[in-house]
Amino acid sequence: MPSSNEPRMLYRLANPRGHFDGGAAVNVRNPWICRIPAAPLRQRSGDRPGGRSIPLLFGALMFVGSLLLITPYAARAAERAVDLELVLAADISDSMDLAEANLQRAGIIGAIRHPLVIRAIQRGQLGRIAVSYVEWAGAGHQRTIVGWAEISDAASAAAFAAAIQGQSLNTAIWTSISTAIEFAARGFEGNGYTGQRRIIDISGDGPNNHGNHVVFARDRAIGAGITINGLAIVNDRLSPYGFPPLPDLDLYYQDCVIGGPGAFLVIADGFADFARAIRRKLLLEIAGAVAPAPLLWRATARARPPCDAGEQQLRGWNADVDWGARAPFRQ
Repeated sequence: MPSSNEPRMLYRLANPRGHFDGGAAVNVRNPWICRIPAAPLRQRSGDRPGGRSIPLLFGALMFVGSLLLITPYAARAAERAVDLELVLAADISDSMDLAEANLQRAGIIGAIRHPLVIRAIQRGQLGRIAVSYVEWAGAGHQRTIVGWAEISDAASAAAFAAAIQGQSLNTAIWTSISTAIEFAARGFEGNGYTGQRRIIDISGDGPNNHGNHVVFARDRAIGAGITINGLAIVNDRLSPYGFPPLPDLDLYYQDCVIGGPGAFLVIADGFADFARAIRRKLLLEIAGAVAPAPLLWRATARARPPCDAGEQQLRGWNADVDWGARAPFRQ
């Protein structure tokens, strides 16, 4: 049996200066990683051998464990509560020219400032939402134009719209809806807000043809508690490269892009109709309403495009087209 004079180890938590009372250093980047001193601490007189060291160690570990459990909830509680966290993600791929891209951006700016949209925000439980605005194209082009900001009245809406308007606009090659979803989903983490709902609002005029498979990205976002709504810009004009649009883009968006609780799709009949469509979409998203499915969807006999329709298109173009002779035209 050990002698009563045998020294024993006492484990103490770090003090606020980042050191243990016994001289052990704590990693200031991670206070739970520490270095215990090699030399044992002095035994206090009157202590029984091994009598209190184990309870002290157990209590310290329990305290640290409780802090680790509480920390994520405390950080979340410190975030600003809002009715909705919304990412507006707009397609600016080369399937549209600059005039069409400007129509799309102008529609978003006008919708954010619209009195009906502001009134819908103020009628929410908290009367405020958090919004960010992203423009995207191929897998290598996602750009946050305006970061997360709170909108609760006409002044904050006008400030957000002005921030969008003040940024340059350039289109880019390819269409990666999947990467846009992944990029937008990452943006919710650590954004400073906690909303009752999280929504990614995808608007575009073509299918995914670059990056990961769109269904995989959509399903991962849904699994993280995010809803994806869509705005399909349906038109019959050729792209700047001279390629035709995907037939039945609305059905593609319905089957392959949108998803999650209350997900819905709004259709814009060309770029000139985008302002009306995005305003209606924002009103539905802010109110938490679900858009009624058009009767055409219920009775349609149209063939529904597969979810790799864009990739199939691109493979066909690559096989048949001399890209060097197809420089895109721009205004």
